[in-house]
Amino acid sequence: MRVLRLVLGFLLRPLRPLLIVAPTERAAWIAAALAPVALLIAAAAPGAWVAAPLLAGGLLALVALDALLAGRVEGWEIRTAEDIEVGQPSFLAVTARFVGRTPSRAEAALACDPRLAEEGRITLALAPQRDVPGWRGEATLTPTRRGTAPVERAWLRWVGPLGLGARQVAYPLEQVVRIWPDLSPVRSPDLQTFLRNAQIGLINRRIRGEGTQFEALSEYEPGMDRRRIDWKASARHTRLYARENESERNNQIVFAFDCGQAMCEPVDGLPRIDRAVSAALTCGYVALKGGDKVALFGFARRPQIITPFIGDARSFHRLQSAAAGLDYEPVEPNFTLALATLTARLKRRSLVVVFSDFTDPTAAELMVESLGRLVKKHLVLFVTMADSEVEELIAAPPGDIATLARSVTADSLAQQRKLVLTRLRRLGIDVLEAPWENIGPCLIDRYLAIRGSEAIG
Repeated sequence: MRVLRLVLGFLLRPLRPLLIVAPTERAAWIAAALAPVALLIAAAAPGAWVAAPLLAGGLLALVALDALLAGRVEGWEIRTAEDIEVGQPSFLAVTARFVGRTPSRAEAALACDPRLAEEGRITLALAPQRDVPGWRGEATLTPTRRGTAPVERAWLRWVGPLGLGARQVAYPLEQVVRIWPDLSPVRSPDLQTFLRNAQIGLINRRIRGEGTQFEALSEYEPGMDRRRIDWKASARHTRLYARENESERNNQIVFAFDCGQAMCEPVDGLPRIDRAVSAALTCGYVALKGGDKVALFGFARRPQIITPFIGDARSFHRLQSAAAGLDYEPVEPNFTLALATLTARLKRRSLVVVFSDFTDPTAAELMVESLGRLVKKHLVLFVTMADSEVEELIAAPPGDIATLARSVTADSLAQQRKLVLTRLRRLGIDVLEAPWENIGPCLIDRYLAIRGSEAIG
C-alpha cells in the first residue's frame, strides 16, 4: 500500500509546485482494486489494453480535482510553551484557517527532538472549532530528559471532499523548547504550608531551645527536657539550671550528583538523575529558606559543574539553571577525581549530599573508598533510590523455572546492595534509601534532623 502511494505521488510530482497534491490512502486502495481489473481486461481482450491507462488517468484526474476542491490554507500557527519541566505534561496546539471549500479532514505533524516525543515526531488531528472559525488540534508533550529541544519542521495536510486527494504544506521552524528540572514539589501546597508555618526563615532572630550551640542558662522548670540540665552550673548555684541553645545558621550544603551510567537509567519513565535533581532542588529551597547556603556539584568521568554557594532564596533560579546543565553520560563515574576536586573547593566543614547508584559491589568499590576519605572532613549523606523492579522480581510467585531464576538473581543483587550500604554506614556515612516518590520528603526530614543536631558546623 505504501508503494502504491509513493507511485501515485511520483506521477503527480509535476503538479505539486502548483497544486501541492498528495494522494490519500483511499486513493491507494482504489488503485490496488483497479490493478486486477486492468489485468483481467488485458487477458480477456488484449486489444482493449488502452483501458488500463485510461483508468489510471481517470484516477489521477479525480485525485487532482479532489485536491483542488479541498480549498487552501489561509494561515496556521503552532503554540507551545518555550519553557517546560521534565516529566511534566505540556500542551501543544496547532490552529489553521481555510478558505474556499471546507476540507473533510486535516492533520499536522512536527519533527522535533526525541526529548519531546518518541522517535522525534508529533502527529495530531485537527477538528473544526465551534465558537471561532478555523480548525484546531492539541497534543500533550511529556519530555523525558532535560536540555534544549528544537522543533525543526512542521507539515499541514488537508483532504478534499472525496477523500482521494490532499494538499500538503511544509515549513521549516526555528522554535526551541527549553526543558528544565521538575520543580513541581517546590510549588506543592504542602511544602509551601510547611515553610509558612515553620520556625525557620520567618524572621531574622535567634531561636533558643534548638541545637547544641550554647546561648544562655535559665532556671529549670518542670516539663523541660532533663538532658538540658547543666549539672556543673546547678552544683555551683545549688539550684537546677538548664542550657538554652541557639540554632546555628549559615551552614554549607552541597548536592553532588553522579551523572554516570547508573544514574541515567530510567525509573518509572524518567532517568534517576532527573528524580534526584527534583529532590535536591526541593531540599535546597527549604535550606535557603532556613538561612543555609546551597551549592550544586555534578560529575561523571570528570567534574561537570560546580556552583558557588547561594545564600538567598531569591537566587534559587541560579540553582535551577545550573541543574539544567547537568548532562547525561553513559560512562562509569570517576569518584576519586570528582570528590578530590570537591574537597579542594570546600574551605569549611559542610554537609555533602551525594546522589548515586550502583549495580554490584565491584563497581561500588571506588565509590566507597572515595566517600570514606570525604567523611573524614565533612558530613556525608548518601542518597540512593530503591529499585522497584528488583523488589517486584523478588516478590513474584515462582510459577516456573525462569521466574524462580529471575527472583533468585534479583534477591542476590538486593543482598549485595545491602552489603555496600552497610559498609557506608560503618564508615560514618548517613545513608538514605527510599522509592523515588519519597526521596524528596525523606531528604527534607533528614536534612532538618541533621541541622537540628548541629552536626554540620
